[in-house]
Amino acid sequence: MLVYLRLLSESFSFAMNALRNNKLRTLLSLLGVTIGIFSIIAVLAAVDSLDRKIKKDLSSLDKNTIYLFKGSFGPSEVPRWKRDQFPDVKYTEYEYLKNSIPDAQEMCFQLFVRSEIIKYDTKSVSSVNIVPVSYEFIDIQGLEFSEGRFYNEAEANSGAAVAVIGDEIAKGLFENVDPIGKQIRLYGQRFTVIGVLKKQGAGMFGDSNDTSAFIPVNFLRRMYGDNNDAMTPVIVIKPEKGIDMGAFKAEVSQKLRALRGLKTGEIDNFFINVLSGFTDMLDGIISSMNLGGWVIAGFSLLVGGFGVANIMFVSVKERTNLIGIQKSLGAKNRFILFQFLFEAVILCLIGGFIGIVMVWLIAIGLTKLLDFEFVLSFSNILLGSGLAILIGLISGILPAISASKLDPVEAIRSGM
Repeated sequence: MLVYLRLLSESFSFAMNALRNNKLRTLLSLLGVTIGIFSIIAVLAAVDSLDRKIKKDLSSLDKNTIYLFKGSFGPSEVPRWKRDQFPDVKYTEYEYLKNSIPDAQEMCFQLFVRSEIIKYDTKSVSSVNIVPVSYEFIDIQGLEFSEGRFYNEAEANSGAAVAVIGDEIAKGLFENVDPIGKQIRLYGQRFTVIGVLKKQGAGMFGDSNDTSAFIPVNFLRRMYGDNNDAMTPVIVIKPEKGIDMGAFKAEVSQKLRALRGLKTGEIDNFFINVLSGFTDMLDGIISSMNLGGWVIAGFSLLVGGFGVANIMFVSVKERTNLIGIQKSLGAKNRFILFQFLFEAVILCLIGGFIGIVMVWLIAIGLTKLLDFEFVLSFSNILLGSGLAILIGLISGILPAISASKLDPVEAIRSGM
């Protein structure tokens, strides 16, 4: 065991000396490996950060949550022109389904509307994401409050002029003032602030609660009616835990088809969008991005590997005389092999380390510049290091074998 440790130690020292004595050649060799490792780790870190952000944004929702409306989250066999002719879901349908589907844990009615401006006194906040929704939404979404509360059933059903606002809106409108009980202006009406949400951070889909305001859906229904092209109604359903989702979707479909009077053979004029299907689609996109990153980085690593192999063959040729002297003094083939193999591995490890440090610095910079957390995980660091070692072994094995098989007498003669 001690003999092998000594062999490793001597091989390592010899390799480091060889690298130090050929700085320019080392730098050129490092470049290809550095770019390759940087490319793959940068892509993987970006995709991992994106995946983590998506999962964080969707963590408050049950994956079995259903969004029932005339649109589809993903691709559909129904042509676009036909989907555009589908009727919107109605508030009366929400009430019917809520009372007729016992396996629904929670169900709420929501309107997708365009952003608006909210004003308080002389201050205003623009591009506010307005969320008109019934009172059950809080039990589906799991909102957290820094102060105040969500509106109750009576306030929601009557369409009371009350609002729950996000952290950024509260900071933009109320400076050193308690927002609770204050009146803000929205849709030309006065709303009383009854709650402020905890800071969430930027949302992956531009829908952060920090820049959102929640109001009773019946306020807008009373104000604009149910046939407004600027509003898209949605029924959000949270099933009981552990139920058969296939049977549950079939029950929802059967109830709504019967209510709408659809005959056997007619297609559904609505879509039952399960959140898990949406997340599966996102997982597919992320997997494709990972694959694309591997392909792009693979070419960089291939070029880097050829560069290292070429440099190692040159190194063997330059040190042929030295190899002959080492062998004549008793150095075994494995010592020579390890000596050059270690040189290739160390070269690639240094290049990989530089590439990983570059990714780390860029991640820190982008995290500070953007409201998005880029994370370089420990697993990606290990992966980068492992790839560097693998490239070193692959690119260095042939030069190392050729060096170890040199005849000592011929090697000494060729160097004279």
